[in-house]
Amino acid sequence: MSALPSPSALPETVDRIVLYDGTCGFCDASVQWLLDHDPRGRFHYAPLQGPTAAALRARHPALPTDLDSVLLVQRTPTGEQVLSRSSAVLAICAQLPGAWSWLAVFRVVPRILRDAAYALVARSRYRIWGRVDACRLPDPDVASRFLP
Repeated sequence: MSALPSPSALPETVDRIVLYDGTCGFCDASVQWLLDHDPRGRFHYAPLQGPTAAALRARHPALPTDLDSVLLVQRTPTGEQVLSRSSAVLAICAQLPGAWSWLAVFRVVPRILRDAAYALVARSRYRIWGRVDACRLPDPDVASRFLP
């Protein structure tokens, strides 16, 4: 599970990877929140600064290279789907159990408006939540869900 994705596909046991800024305090807190609210362990995680993200960028040249966007790469019957910013957040929420999945209703809001709200948070995230020196080491019970 900790092996790097090959240039042609996600690791066989990984269907969903959330790519996040590994030095952002808000992003780190968001990943910890997702771990708490994803009891089935559907999502795997990798920092945008790491080799997993680099391999995914090589495979998907259109992926944003900036660090202000959460990305969701997920396996589909026809290949891989890449979502960014508000679309990624809503797709992640849609796959969580319970009331969190209801947040997907905001997909009806035009993406340009959703992404504007996302950008507002992204611009102030370091100022409000700070930076972390490095990605926090995960607890042993969830370590297998983190990719380099």
